[in-house]
Amino acid sequence: MTSLDVLGIGNAIVDTISRAEDDVLVSADLIKGSMALVDEARADELYELMGPTTVISGGSAANTMAGIASLGASAGFVGKVKDDEAGREFTHDIRKAGVVFDTPAADDGAATARCLIFVTPDGQRTMNTFLGACQALQPVDIDEEQVASAKVLYMEGYLWDPPGAKQAFLRAAKVAHTNGRKVALTLSDSFCVGRYRSEFLSLIRDGVVDILFANESELHALYETADWDTAVAALRAERNLLGVVTRSEKGCVVATRETLISAPAFPVEEVVDTTGAGDLFAAGFLTGYTRGLPHEKSAALGALAAAEIISHVGARPVKDLLQLARDNGVLA
Repeated sequence: MTSLDVLGIGNAIVDTISRAEDDVLVSADLIKGSMALVDEARADELYELMGPTTVISGGSAANTMAGIASLGASAGFVGKVKDDEAGREFTHDIRKAGVVFDTPAADDGAATARCLIFVTPDGQRTMNTFLGACQALQPVDIDEEQVASAKVLYMEGYLWDPPGAKQAFLRAAKVAHTNGRKVALTLSDSFCVGRYRSEFLSLIRDGVVDILFANESELHALYETADWDTAVAALRAERNLLGVVTRSEKGCVVATRETLISAPAFPVEEVVDTTGAGDLFAAGFLTGYTRGLPHEKSAALGALAAAEIISHVGARPVKDLLQLARDNGVLA
């Protein structure tokens, strides 16, 4: 088994992205900036409201693994697709990105997951996800040898929606810790935090999670406070936790009990689509982390990767991130 820098476990999703004015969201009764779970009928209904679309493989943790591979580190992904056209497209795309992906496709059951994303003129994305085959991910899909080989196991909060995936998450985390590896969790979405707040806090406080990624709104939802300083203080009060919180144009903070580091955002000429910004920030940070770089340097790498992703439509990098990092002096 080849050793990996990071192994991600998440929902394997094909994104369908369309530009939309705010009134389209209102007419479809969508909450701007949110991620809603929808059934197949609702997904079809929303698809009919979309204008011209861009179809590209996505999924939060999968996007992060693609970013890690683009930065020259080794990444693997575990997620469930169906053996259908979308599933084959997802498999092709993630392997083409340089990510190890060996999870067997489902022969029957629900179709491969898709996410319908409406991008408004301000770059905000409103996501509507049909989980489909993702819900077939089970503990049996976890390759313990592969988990043990990875320096960091990275999992998305969205895994908490399908019951089988939740059990796969817990099994993988146990294997990782048994083998002296670190476990990272991204909170994924403030509405996801709203659904599972107490369970996420238990994961942190029971020592299941070593590294926590969140954005500002997710952190506020986790600690049920609108005050930034109060939320950060609560994060820093957690034992043995490395917290990494993105703040859009305000950059990010990297927090432990002992230290609090602020790092700036990377400048970007135009925000085209924020889909995947947090995913790619995590890719940069984890690449730096697994290389043993200082947190400031890892944060800079995350900021650069996030800046690349918001400059175009889609949540997978279109530029060579390693070369970009070298060109900007972030990596040697």
